[in-house]
Amino acid sequence: MTTFAPSLIDTVIRADVRAMHAYAVPDARGFVKLDAMENPFELPVDLRDELGRRLAATALNRYPPPRADALRAKLREAMQVPDGCDVLLGNGSDELIALACIATAREHGSVLSPVPGFAMFELSTRLARLEHVGVPLRANFSLDVDATIGALRAKRPAVAFIAYPNNPTGNLFDRTDVESVIAAARHSGTLVIVDEAYRAFAPDTFLADLPRYDHVLVLRTVSKSGLAGVRLGYLCGPPAWLQQFDKVRPPYNVNTLTQCAVEFALDHADVLDAQAAVLKHERATLGDALRRLDGIVPYPSDANFILFRVDGPDGAATRVFEALKRRRVLIKDLSRGHPLCAGTLRVTVSTPDENALFLAALASSVHEVLSP
Repeated sequence: MTTFAPSLIDTVIRADVRAMHAYAVPDARGFVKLDAMENPFELPVDLRDELGRRLAATALNRYPPPRADALRAKLREAMQVPDGCDVLLGNGSDELIALACIATAREHGSVLSPVPGFAMFELSTRLARLEHVGVPLRANFSLDVDATIGALRAKRPAVAFIAYPNNPTGNLFDRTDVESVIAAARHSGTLVIVDEAYRAFAPDTFLADLPRYDHVLVLRTVSKSGLAGVRLGYLCGPPAWLQQFDKVRPPYNVNTLTQCAVEFALDHADVLDAQAAVLKHERATLGDALRRLDGIVPYPSDANFILFRVDGPDGAATRVFEALKRRRVLIKDLSRGHPLCAGTLRVTVSTPDENALFLAALASSVHEVLSP
C-alpha cells in the first residue's frame, strides 16, 4: 500500500492553491432552494418529451461539433448579435472568464473589477497568477467612477470585468458611469468585458453597442433563463478578440447534449421569455413584501434575486440565515463577505408558492432573532 506523502503535495501544489478552499455548494435536498439564482420553472411536459427524443437521437459515441457552428448561428440570431460580431461558447460563463484571464496573463499583469462583485472574476484572476484590482462600490452600490478610472490609469489592467446587473447587489449600474469607465479603459489599453448574466431580467444591455467599440465584449449565460443544468456561456464581440481566446479554449468544451438542449430551447425562446416575465412580476411583489417586514431593508434589483439587510446587531443576519435553514429554507448569507455586504442576505426570486414559504419563514426567523 502506498504511503500518503503530504510533503510531496507541499512541493507540487502551488502554495496559493493549498491555501484555498474548494467552491462550496451546500446540500439543498429537502430545502426550499433559493440560494443560487436558478429559474424555478421546468419546461412544459410536451416540450420535455420532445427534448428527450432529440437528446436520445444525438450521437453520443462521437465528439461534439468542435465549434458548435449551428448553435452559434442560432444564438447570433436569437440574441440579435450585431453584424460584424461573433460568438464564442464556453462551459458556462465561468470558463469564458477563466479563458480571458489565461489569454491575457502577462508577468506583473492585473485584472480589474468592482467589488463586491461576481466571485469568479477574482478567483480566475488569481488562478492565472494576475493581480486582482478590486475597486469598492459606493455605499449605495453604485460604481465609483473616479476611483475606477484612477485604478485604470494607475494599474493599466489587461481586462476589466463589469457585471451589468451586478452580483451580489442586484443593481444595474448607471449607463453613463459604465460608458465613462469604457472610455477610460480605451486610453489605458484595457479590454472591457460586460457580464450580462441577468439580461433576461434587466431593462438595458450593451450588446447593441458593440460596433461602437473595439475593446468591449459582452458575456452572457443561459443559466438564469432556465438552463442552469446544461452549462453554457457565450462571449460576443469582434472576431479578432474571440479568435485569440479560442486558442486557449479546450477542444470540444461544449458537449453534444448541451448543444442539442440549447438549440431546442432557442426554438422555444417564447417559453423562457414568458417565465422571465413571471419572475420579474414576482420580484416586484417580493420586494414590496420585504419592505413591509420590520427589521428588513431590501435593495433595488434588476436581476432574479434580491439582496436585503437585516437591521440588527452584529451577527443578526447569520442568525436569521440559520433560523431559515431550520425552517428548511436555503438562501445565501453574504454578511461575512465584503464589508459593504455586512449584515446582508440574498434570496432568489421564485414561484409565488415558494416566495410565500420564504416570507413566512423569514418573518418567523426575524422575530426569533430580533425580538427582545
